[in-house]
Amino acid sequence: MLYGLSYRKEDFSVRPYGTIARDRLGKDSEESDDIKKIAIIGPVYPYKGGIAHYTGLMTKAFKKKYDTSCISYSMQYPKIMFKKEQRDYSNKTFEIEDAQFLINTANPINWIISAYKIRKMNPDLIITQWWHPYFAPCYQWILGSLEGYRNVYINHNVLPHERFPLDRWLTKGTLSYGDYAIVHSKLDEDDLKKLLPKMKYSRTVIPTYSAFKLRDITRQEARKELGIEENEKMLLFFGLVRKYKGLPYLIKAMPKVIEEYPDIKLYVVGDFAGHKDEYMELIKENKVENNIVIRDGYVPDEEIQPYYTAADICVCPYESATQSAIVQVSFGFNLPVIATNVGGLPEVVTDGKTGYVVESMNPDALAEAIIKFYKEDKQAEFIANIKEEAPRFSWDHMVEVIEELVSR
Repeated sequence: MLYGLSYRKEDFSVRPYGTIARDRLGKDSEESDDIKKIAIIGPVYPYKGGIAHYTGLMTKAFKKKYDTSCISYSMQYPKIMFKKEQRDYSNKTFEIEDAQFLINTANPINWIISAYKIRKMNPDLIITQWWHPYFAPCYQWILGSLEGYRNVYINHNVLPHERFPLDRWLTKGTLSYGDYAIVHSKLDEDDLKKLLPKMKYSRTVIPTYSAFKLRDITRQEARKELGIEENEKMLLFFGLVRKYKGLPYLIKAMPKVIEEYPDIKLYVVGDFAGHKDEYMELIKENKVENNIVIRDGYVPDEEIQPYYTAADICVCPYESATQSAIVQVSFGFNLPVIATNVGGLPEVVTDGKTGYVVESMNPDALAEAIIKFYKEDKQAEFIANIKEEAPRFSWDHMVEVIEELVSR
Protein backbone atom coordinates (compact mmCIF):
# COMPACT_ATOMS: atom_id res chain seq x y z
CA MET A 1 0.00 0.00 0.00
CA LEU A 2 1.29 3.46 -0.96
CA TYR A 3 -0.39 6.67 0.29
CA GLY A 4 -3.52 4.67 1.05
CA LEU A 5 -3.76 3.12 -2.43
CA SER A 6 -3.83 -0.66 -2.37
CA TYR A 7 -2.76 -2.80 -5.27
CA ARG A 8 -5.32 -5.53 -4.75
CA LYS A 9 -7.15 -7.27 -7.57
CA GLU A 10 -10.50 -6.08 -6.22
CA ASP A 11 -9.49 -2.45 -6.76
CA PHE A 12 -10.05 -3.05 -10.49
CA SER A 13 -13.49 -4.58 -10.15
CA VAL A 14 -16.98 -3.16 -9.70
CA ARG A 15 -17.69 -2.47 -6.06
CA PRO A 16 -21.12 -2.46 -4.40
CA TYR A 17 -22.29 1.15 -4.23
CA GLY A 18 -22.25 2.79 -0.81
CA THR A 19 -19.54 0.61 0.72
CA ILE A 20 -16.98 3.40 0.63
CA ALA A 21 -18.98 5.80 2.78
CA ARG A 22 -20.00 3.07 5.22
CA ASP A 23 -16.36 2.03 5.60
CA ARG A 24 -15.43 5.50 6.75
CA LEU A 25 -18.47 6.34 8.84
CA GLY A 26 -18.60 2.95 10.52
CA LYS A 27 -22.38 3.02 10.22
CA ASP A 28 -25.09 3.02 7.61
CA SER A 29 -24.55 5.80 5.08
CA GLU A 30 -28.08 7.07 5.70
CA GLU A 31 -26.81 8.43 9.03
CA SER A 32 -24.66 11.08 7.39
CA ASP A 33 -22.26 13.32 9.29
CA ASP A 34 -22.57 17.10 9.15
CA ILE A 35 -20.92 18.42 6.00
CA LYS A 36 -18.40 21.20 6.51
CA LYS A 37 -15.64 20.55 3.97
CA ILE A 38 -16.24 19.73 0.31
CA ALA A 39 -13.82 18.83 -2.49
CA ILE A 40 -15.07 19.25 -6.06
CA ILE A 41 -13.15 17.38 -8.77
CA GLY A 42 -13.38 18.46 -12.41
CA PRO A 43 -12.18 20.86 -15.08
CA VAL A 44 -12.29 24.54 -14.24
CA TYR A 45 -11.02 27.84 -15.68
CA PRO A 46 -8.88 28.18 -17.72
CA TYR A 47 -10.07 24.92 -19.27
CA LYS A 48 -12.54 25.36 -22.10
CA GLY A 49 -16.04 24.01 -22.36
CA GLY A 50 -19.37 23.77 -20.63
CA ILE A 51 -18.27 21.29 -17.98
CA ALA A 52 -15.43 23.60 -16.91
CA HIS A 53 -17.95 26.43 -16.67
CA TYR A 54 -20.29 24.15 -14.71
CA THR A 55 -17.55 23.16 -12.24
CA GLY A 56 -16.60 26.79 -11.67
CA LEU A 57 -20.17 27.94 -11.05
CA MET A 58 -20.88 24.95 -8.81
CA THR A 59 -17.75 25.64 -6.76
CA LYS A 60 -18.76 29.29 -6.30
CA ALA A 61 -22.24 28.20 -5.17
CA PHE A 62 -20.90 25.76 -2.57
CA LYS A 63 -18.35 28.28 -1.32
CA LYS A 64 -21.24 30.43 -0.10
CA LYS A 65 -22.05 27.80 2.55
CA TYR A 66 -19.09 25.43 2.90
CA ASP A 67 -15.32 25.23 3.09
CA THR A 68 -14.94 24.17 -0.56
CA SER A 69 -11.84 23.12 -2.48
CA CYS A 70 -11.70 22.75 -6.25
CA ILE A 71 -9.41 19.99 -7.55
CA SER A 72 -8.70 20.25 -11.27
CA TYR A 73 -6.29 18.82 -13.79
CA SER A 74 -2.65 19.61 -14.43
CA MET A 75 -3.37 17.78 -17.70
CA GLN A 76 -6.92 17.00 -18.84
CA TYR A 77 -6.33 15.24 -22.18
CA PRO A 78 -3.07 14.15 -23.86
CA LYS A 79 -2.33 16.12 -27.03
CA ILE A 80 -2.58 12.95 -29.06
CA MET A 81 -6.31 12.90 -28.15
CA PHE A 82 -7.03 16.62 -28.18
CA LYS A 83 -4.70 18.51 -30.50
CA LYS A 84 -6.31 21.94 -30.12
CA GLU A 85 -5.64 24.36 -27.29
CA GLN A 86 -7.50 23.18 -24.19
CA ARG A 87 -7.40 26.45 -22.29
CA ASP A 88 -9.07 29.84 -22.70
CA TYR A 89 -7.91 32.67 -20.45
CA SER A 90 -10.33 35.28 -21.82
CA ASN A 91 -13.08 35.13 -19.16
CA LYS A 92 -12.05 35.19 -15.51
CA THR A 93 -15.70 35.11 -14.43
CA PHE A 94 -15.35 31.34 -14.05
CA GLU A 95 -11.99 31.48 -12.27
CA ILE A 96 -11.60 29.79 -8.89
CA GLU A 97 -8.61 31.59 -7.43
CA ASP A 98 -7.64 28.83 -5.01
CA ALA A 99 -8.24 25.94 -7.44
CA GLN A 100 -5.57 23.26 -7.23
CA PHE A 101 -4.48 21.77 -10.55
CA LEU A 102 -3.33 18.41 -9.22
CA ILE A 103 -4.48 15.60 -11.49
CA ASN A 104 -2.67 14.38 -14.57
CA THR A 105 -5.27 12.04 -16.06
CA ALA A 106 -2.68 9.94 -17.92
CA ASN A 107 -0.05 9.50 -15.18
CA PRO A 108 -0.66 6.72 -12.61
CA ILE A 109 2.11 7.99 -10.32
CA ASN A 110 0.35 11.35 -10.26
CA TRP A 111 -2.93 9.63 -9.33
CA ILE A 112 -1.30 8.21 -6.20
CA ILE A 113 0.05 11.61 -5.20
CA SER A 114 -3.24 13.39 -5.98
CA ALA A 115 -5.22 10.91 -3.90
CA TYR A 116 -2.81 11.43 -1.02
CA LYS A 117 -3.25 15.23 -1.22
CA ILE A 118 -7.03 14.95 -1.31
CA ARG A 119 -6.94 12.62 1.68
CA LYS A 120 -4.88 15.23 3.55
CA MET A 121 -7.67 17.76 2.91
CA ASN A 122 -10.04 15.37 4.74
CA PRO A 123 -13.25 16.48 2.98
CA ASP A 124 -16.62 15.43 4.34
CA LEU A 125 -17.91 15.09 0.78
CA ILE A 126 -16.31 14.72 -2.65
CA ILE A 127 -18.22 15.86 -5.75
CA THR A 128 -16.83 14.47 -9.01
CA GLN A 129 -17.72 15.52 -12.55
CA TRP A 130 -18.30 12.54 -14.88
CA TRP A 131 -18.88 12.63 -18.61
CA HIS A 132 -16.60 10.18 -20.43
CA PRO A 133 -14.99 6.75 -19.76
CA TYR A 134 -11.59 8.17 -20.69
CA PHE A 135 -11.42 9.24 -17.03
CA ALA A 136 -12.24 5.74 -15.73
CA PRO A 137 -8.69 4.53 -14.89
CA CYS A 138 -7.76 7.84 -13.26
CA TYR A 139 -10.94 8.14 -11.21
CA GLN A 140 -10.95 4.49 -10.19
CA TRP A 141 -7.44 4.75 -8.80
CA ILE A 142 -8.00 8.07 -7.03
CA LEU A 143 -11.46 7.40 -5.62
CA GLY A 144 -10.62 3.77 -4.93
CA SER A 145 -7.83 4.96 -2.66
CA LEU A 146 -10.15 7.36 -0.82
CA GLU A 147 -12.12 4.66 0.96
CA GLY A 148 -14.40 6.13 3.58
CA TYR A 149 -14.95 9.45 1.81
CA ARG A 150 -18.45 9.97 0.46
CA ASN A 151 -18.59 10.79 -3.24
CA VAL A 152 -21.32 12.30 -5.41
CA TYR A 153 -20.96 11.86 -9.15
CA ILE A 154 -22.35 14.67 -11.31
CA ASN A 155 -23.30 12.81 -14.49
CA HIS A 156 -23.16 15.16 -17.45
CA ASN A 157 -23.48 11.98 -19.52
CA VAL A 158 -23.70 8.60 -17.88
CA LEU A 159 -22.63 7.02 -21.17
CA PRO A 160 -20.78 8.95 -23.91
CA HIS A 161 -22.46 10.40 -27.01
CA GLU A 162 -20.08 8.48 -29.26
CA ARG A 163 -20.31 4.91 -27.98
CA PHE A 164 -17.41 2.44 -28.10
CA PRO A 165 -16.62 -1.10 -26.88
CA LEU A 166 -16.25 -1.43 -23.08
CA ASP A 167 -17.79 1.99 -22.38
CA ARG A 168 -20.53 0.46 -20.19
CA TRP A 169 -18.01 -1.68 -18.29
CA LEU A 170 -15.68 1.27 -17.69
CA THR A 171 -18.57 3.51 -16.63
CA LYS A 172 -20.09 0.97 -14.26
CA GLY A 173 -16.72 0.26 -12.68
CA THR A 174 -16.06 3.95 -12.08
CA LEU A 175 -19.51 4.99 -10.89
CA SER A 176 -19.51 2.11 -8.41
CA TYR A 177 -16.91 4.12 -6.47
CA GLY A 178 -19.63 6.67 -5.72
CA ASP A 179 -22.30 6.74 -3.07
CA TYR A 180 -24.67 9.18 -4.75
CA ALA A 181 -25.33 10.53 -8.22
CA ILE A 182 -26.89 13.55 -9.88
CA VAL A 183 -28.38 13.16 -13.36
CA HIS A 184 -29.83 15.86 -15.58
CA SER A 185 -32.17 13.87 -17.82
CA LYS A 186 -34.53 10.90 -17.92
CA LEU A 187 -32.18 9.20 -20.39
CA ASP A 188 -29.25 9.43 -17.96
CA GLU A 189 -31.52 8.30 -15.13
CA ASP A 190 -32.46 5.18 -17.08
CA ASP A 191 -28.83 4.45 -17.97
CA LEU A 192 -27.75 4.86 -14.35
CA LYS A 193 -30.49 2.56 -13.05
CA LYS A 194 -29.49 -0.14 -15.54
CA LEU A 195 -25.83 0.07 -14.51
CA LEU A 196 -26.27 0.52 -10.75
CA PRO A 197 -29.88 -0.15 -9.71
CA LYS A 198 -29.27 0.56 -6.01
CA MET A 199 -27.42 3.86 -6.44
CA LYS A 200 -29.01 6.75 -4.55
CA TYR A 201 -29.55 9.61 -7.00
CA SER A 202 -31.50 12.74 -7.79
CA ARG A 203 -32.57 14.03 -11.17
CA THR A 204 -32.55 17.79 -11.63
CA VAL A 205 -32.14 20.31 -14.42
CA ILE A 206 -28.86 22.00 -15.28
CA PRO A 207 -28.68 25.44 -13.68
CA THR A 208 -28.53 28.57 -15.84
CA TYR A 209 -25.20 29.84 -17.16
CA SER A 210 -25.55 33.61 -16.70
CA ALA A 211 -21.83 34.29 -16.21
CA PHE A 212 -21.27 35.04 -19.91
CA LYS A 213 -22.81 38.49 -19.44
CA LEU A 214 -19.49 40.29 -19.29
CA ARG A 215 -20.68 43.67 -20.57
CA ASP A 216 -23.78 45.81 -20.41
CA ILE A 217 -24.73 45.85 -24.08
CA THR A 218 -28.12 46.19 -25.75
CA ARG A 219 -29.51 44.10 -28.59
CA GLN A 220 -28.91 47.02 -30.94
CA GLU A 221 -25.28 47.34 -29.85
CA ALA A 222 -24.68 43.60 -30.17
CA ARG A 223 -26.10 43.59 -33.70
CA LYS A 224 -23.94 46.53 -34.66
CA GLU A 225 -20.83 44.66 -33.47
CA LEU A 226 -21.79 41.63 -35.57
CA GLY A 227 -22.84 43.64 -38.62
CA ILE A 228 -26.49 42.60 -38.39
CA GLU A 229 -29.30 44.92 -39.44
CA GLU A 230 -31.60 46.08 -36.65
CA ASN A 231 -34.75 44.54 -38.21
CA GLU A 232 -33.10 41.37 -39.54
CA LYS A 233 -34.52 38.10 -38.27
CA MET A 234 -31.70 36.07 -36.67
CA LEU A 235 -31.60 32.41 -35.70
CA LEU A 236 -28.66 31.04 -33.68
CA PHE A 237 -27.08 27.58 -33.71
CA PHE A 238 -24.21 27.68 -31.21
CA GLY A 239 -21.54 25.26 -30.01
CA LEU A 240 -19.38 22.40 -31.21
CA VAL A 241 -20.77 21.03 -34.48
CA ARG A 242 -21.16 17.29 -34.03
CA LYS A 243 -23.33 14.76 -35.84
CA TYR A 244 -25.68 14.20 -32.89
CA LYS A 245 -26.47 17.92 -32.76
CA GLY A 246 -28.54 17.67 -35.93
CA LEU A 247 -27.41 20.74 -37.86
CA PRO A 248 -28.25 19.10 -41.24
CA TYR A 249 -31.94 19.05 -40.28
CA LEU A 250 -31.86 22.76 -39.52
CA ILE A 251 -30.14 23.47 -42.84
CA LYS A 252 -32.83 21.43 -44.62
CA ALA A 253 -35.52 23.40 -42.78
CA MET A 254 -34.24 26.74 -44.05
CA PRO A 255 -35.80 26.72 -47.57
CA LYS A 256 -39.30 26.51 -46.08
CA VAL A 257 -38.47 29.26 -43.57
CA ILE A 258 -37.01 31.46 -46.30
CA GLU A 259 -40.25 31.18 -48.32
CA GLU A 260 -41.95 33.05 -45.46
CA TYR A 261 -39.04 35.30 -44.48
CA PRO A 262 -36.64 35.80 -47.41
CA ASP A 263 -34.18 37.93 -45.43
CA ILE A 264 -33.87 35.68 -42.37
CA LYS A 265 -30.35 34.63 -41.35
CA LEU A 266 -29.14 31.54 -39.50
CA TYR A 267 -25.85 32.06 -37.68
CA VAL A 268 -23.92 28.83 -37.15
CA VAL A 269 -21.31 29.66 -34.53
CA GLY A 270 -18.93 26.93 -33.40
CA ASP A 271 -16.08 24.58 -34.21
CA PHE A 272 -16.73 22.17 -37.10
CA ALA A 273 -13.70 20.05 -36.10
CA GLY A 274 -12.58 19.58 -39.70
CA HIS A 275 -16.00 18.58 -41.08
CA LYS A 276 -17.05 21.96 -42.45
CA ASP A 277 -16.97 20.94 -46.14
CA GLU A 278 -19.80 18.42 -45.85
CA TYR A 279 -22.04 21.05 -44.25
CA MET A 280 -21.13 23.65 -46.86
CA GLU A 281 -22.10 21.15 -49.56
CA LEU A 282 -25.47 20.62 -47.89
CA ILE A 283 -25.99 24.38 -47.71
CA LYS A 284 -25.34 24.64 -51.45
CA GLU A 285 -27.65 21.70 -52.24
CA ASN A 286 -30.48 23.47 -50.41
CA LYS A 287 -29.62 26.84 -52.06
CA VAL A 288 -29.49 28.70 -48.76
CA GLU A 289 -25.97 30.16 -49.03
CA ASN A 290 -27.28 33.72 -48.74
CA ASN A 291 -29.18 32.99 -45.54
CA ILE A 292 -26.61 31.10 -43.49
CA VAL A 293 -23.61 32.75 -41.87
CA ILE A 294 -20.79 30.44 -40.72
CA ARG A 295 -18.44 31.38 -37.89
CA ASP A 296 -16.16 28.34 -37.77
CA GLY A 297 -13.79 27.78 -34.83
CA TYR A 298 -13.71 28.00 -31.08
CA VAL A 299 -15.47 31.08 -29.69
CA PRO A 300 -13.68 32.57 -26.66
CA ASP A 301 -15.90 33.30 -23.68
CA GLU A 302 -15.51 37.05 -24.14
CA GLU A 303 -16.97 36.83 -27.68
CA ILE A 304 -20.06 34.79 -26.81
CA GLN A 305 -22.33 37.54 -25.47
CA PRO A 306 -23.00 39.46 -28.73
CA TYR A 307 -24.40 36.39 -30.50
CA TYR A 308 -26.88 35.51 -27.74
CA THR A 309 -27.84 39.14 -27.21
CA ALA A 310 -28.40 39.79 -30.91
CA ALA A 311 -30.35 36.61 -31.72
CA ASP A 312 -34.12 36.24 -31.75
CA ILE A 313 -34.12 32.57 -30.82
CA CYS A 314 -31.63 29.71 -30.40
CA VAL A 315 -32.24 26.42 -32.21
CA CYS A 316 -31.01 23.07 -30.82
CA PRO A 317 -32.03 20.50 -33.47
CA TYR A 318 -30.34 17.55 -31.75
CA GLU A 319 -30.70 13.97 -32.97
CA SER A 320 -29.88 12.76 -29.46
CA ALA A 321 -28.88 14.34 -26.19
CA THR A 322 -28.89 13.84 -22.46
CA GLN A 323 -29.04 17.59 -21.82
CA SER A 324 -27.50 20.74 -23.26
CA ALA A 325 -25.69 23.63 -21.62
CA ILE A 326 -26.50 25.65 -24.76
CA VAL A 327 -30.12 25.84 -23.59
CA GLN A 328 -29.05 27.16 -20.20
CA VAL A 329 -26.65 29.68 -21.72
CA SER A 330 -29.58 30.87 -23.86
CA PHE A 331 -31.83 31.21 -20.81
CA GLY A 332 -29.03 33.11 -19.07
CA PHE A 333 -29.49 35.71 -21.82
CA ASN A 334 -33.31 35.41 -21.69
CA LEU A 335 -33.17 33.93 -25.20
CA PRO A 336 -35.99 31.53 -26.20
CA VAL A 337 -35.07 28.08 -27.53
CA ILE A 338 -36.42 25.67 -30.13
CA ALA A 339 -35.30 22.18 -29.07
CA THR A 340 -36.05 18.64 -30.13
CA ASN A 341 -37.83 16.05 -27.98
CA VAL A 342 -34.69 14.11 -27.03
CA GLY A 343 -33.01 13.43 -23.70
CA GLY A 344 -33.58 16.07 -21.05
CA LEU A 345 -34.33 18.95 -23.42
CA PRO A 346 -38.15 18.77 -22.96
CA GLU A 347 -37.60 18.97 -19.19
CA VAL A 348 -35.85 22.33 -19.60
CA VAL A 349 -37.64 23.99 -22.53
CA THR A 350 -41.32 24.41 -21.69
CA ASP A 351 -43.15 23.95 -24.98
CA GLY A 352 -45.13 27.02 -25.94
CA LYS A 353 -43.87 28.95 -22.92
CA THR A 354 -40.08 29.38 -23.07
CA GLY A 355 -39.72 28.08 -26.62
CA TYR A 356 -40.87 25.11 -28.63
CA VAL A 357 -40.16 21.37 -28.43
CA VAL A 358 -40.41 19.58 -31.77
CA GLU A 359 -39.85 16.11 -33.20
CA SER A 360 -36.21 15.26 -33.77
CA MET A 361 -34.74 14.67 -37.25
CA ASN A 362 -37.71 16.50 -38.79
CA PRO A 363 -36.84 19.60 -40.91
CA ASP A 364 -40.53 20.43 -41.45
CA ALA A 365 -41.19 20.50 -37.70
CA LEU A 366 -38.23 22.84 -37.18
CA ALA A 367 -39.37 25.11 -39.99
CA GLU A 368 -42.95 25.26 -38.68
CA ALA A 369 -41.75 26.18 -35.18
CA ILE A 370 -39.52 28.96 -36.50
CA ILE A 371 -42.31 30.35 -38.67
CA LYS A 372 -44.82 30.14 -35.80
CA PHE A 373 -42.42 32.01 -33.50
CA TYR A 374 -42.29 34.98 -35.86
CA LYS A 375 -45.89 34.88 -37.10
CA GLU A 376 -47.31 34.87 -33.58
CA ASP A 377 -44.69 37.37 -32.35
CA LYS A 378 -43.79 35.20 -29.34
CA GLN A 379 -40.45 36.72 -28.37
CA ALA A 380 -41.61 39.09 -25.61
CA GLU A 381 -43.94 36.46 -24.10
CA PHE A 382 -41.23 33.80 -24.06
CA ILE A 383 -38.69 36.17 -22.50
CA ALA A 384 -41.12 37.00 -19.68
CA ASN A 385 -41.69 33.28 -19.05
CA ILE A 386 -37.94 32.56 -18.99
CA LYS A 387 -37.51 35.19 -16.28
CA GLU A 388 -40.42 33.70 -14.34
CA GLU A 389 -38.86 30.21 -14.40
CA ALA A 390 -35.38 31.44 -13.37
CA PRO A 391 -35.52 30.16 -9.74
CA ARG A 392 -35.96 26.60 -11.03
CA PHE A 393 -32.53 26.89 -12.67
CA SER A 394 -30.53 28.57 -9.90
CA TRP A 395 -27.21 27.25 -8.59
CA ASP A 396 -28.48 27.66 -5.03
CA HIS A 397 -31.20 25.17 -5.92
CA MET A 398 -28.53 22.75 -7.17
CA VAL A 399 -26.75 22.99 -3.79
CA GLU A 400 -30.04 22.20 -2.05
CA VAL A 401 -30.64 19.15 -4.26
CA ILE A 402 -27.22 17.71 -3.34
CA GLU A 403 -27.73 18.52 0.35
CA GLU A 404 -31.03 16.66 0.32
CA LEU A 405 -29.53 13.72 -1.57
CA VAL A 406 -26.64 13.10 0.82
CA SER A 407 -28.89 13.48 3.87
CA ARG A 408 -31.08 10.50 2.85
